[in-house]
Amino acid sequence: MTTWMGQYNREITPEEQKLYDHLLFCVEHESPQQLIGRFRSLFIDGIGYPEREITVALDQLIASKFAEQEFKFVLNRCCHILINRWQTRSQLQQPILELVALFEAPSARPITEVSRGKSVRRLRELVVLFCQSEYCATLRRLARVIIQTNEAQQQDNRSLGTLIRRYPYLYDHCLLSEDSSYEHQQTIRQIQTQVQRQFEVDLSQYVTYRVRQSQTVRLSPTLIEARQLQAVKNPTLLSDDELYQALQQFAGRVDGDASYRDLAQRFLLNAKYTPSYATFKDDLYEYIVAAVDPEYGKRQFNNQLYLHLRNTLPDNHDQRLNEFLLIRTCAYLLNFLVVESAQRPNHFVFVDLITNLGATAATGLLLKIVLLCRKVKPYLEKRFSILFNHYEACAREGVHWLIQALENLNVALSTNFGVVDLSYIHQVVQ
Repeated sequence: MTTWMGQYNREITPEEQKLYDHLLFCVEHESPQQLIGRFRSLFIDGIGYPEREITVALDQLIASKFAEQEFKFVLNRCCHILINRWQTRSQLQQPILELVALFEAPSARPITEVSRGKSVRRLRELVVLFCQSEYCATLRRLARVIIQTNEAQQQDNRSLGTLIRRYPYLYDHCLLSEDSSYEHQQTIRQIQTQVQRQFEVDLSQYVTYRVRQSQTVRLSPTLIEARQLQAVKNPTLLSDDELYQALQQFAGRVDGDASYRDLAQRFLLNAKYTPSYATFKDDLYEYIVAAVDPEYGKRQFNNQLYLHLRNTLPDNHDQRLNEFLLIRTCAYLLNFLVVESAQRPNHFVFVDLITNLGATAATGLLLKIVLLCRKVKPYLEKRFSILFNHYEACAREGVHWLIQALENLNVALSTNFGVVDLSYIHQVVQ
């Protein structure tokens, strides 16, 4: 047996390896349509496959007493052998949709191979289980990321899940599974980098356009020159005013001449001299509530936040602050402010923050925390992936608050962790 190196190790049987080697050979020598036909025959219908030895290997796999647990890994890997190859060539990306579509409905073909009737019925049962698994959900998300269509972007009555491509910070958690291959991880990272860079370029061009427009209006009250400027589309789903406010919040000056990044650096510098972890948490409380509307905070939020921090790692109160305590404290804060786990996705605090402060101010609180400890940035992204997966099938109009938060976080992360410099946003006059 060999070992499959995904995010965890599992043994690969000889029958599995035969399937993988067979598909790796076919993907190098056959067209996508031929491969989709093969895939349908082998895995969906379960009948009529031309290579008998491959059918025998598949029958042995599905006859295993561990098939219900293991077969989803095998089928997922078989899908990605084809996807990883096709994704690298733009003209071959449409077949990815066709491959994923094979799992949208069970096979209705009659079982003509009487000798294999039991095996085919078992195979179809296992495919149904795969369709209900997180692996299949991840495949559908991946198809939406790879295939970008105007329809997916413009129809508000579609589900939240159709927006997945817009949010590259979700990819690691929404498009990779526990046994993703190294090749698949690389594919996702490449797509992620491309989408992120394109968003940053689009955002930078939009801000440059708005600055020029603002300057032209000031110099030419007739607006003739302003009308002659080449318009640049807002790259977010926020309105122009909402995007302006988000950029001012995340990239501009929020306290005198200080940005959120400046405030975080000052706080960390002072934290080096904090005598104890308990004192640090008191200072952290003040750092966070400084960005909360006092009228909202005094109702219940400030007290909830104070109690949460007081109950965080209380056995360490007399210690000096160290990196471990900083990481854990920030992670627990994100649990409290956004959502704790996928098993029980309670997010009442987050919804309340957005309802009362707005998505931009609520996102600003999260940004302040991540700027203190950049190692929890993936942890924040994971919190948002939990919410995205939880509401994935909902119509967009029903989760407008979450879309606002996702868009704001995209802007916040891009302006503070990307390569784009939008510090000149203050030159835009509303």
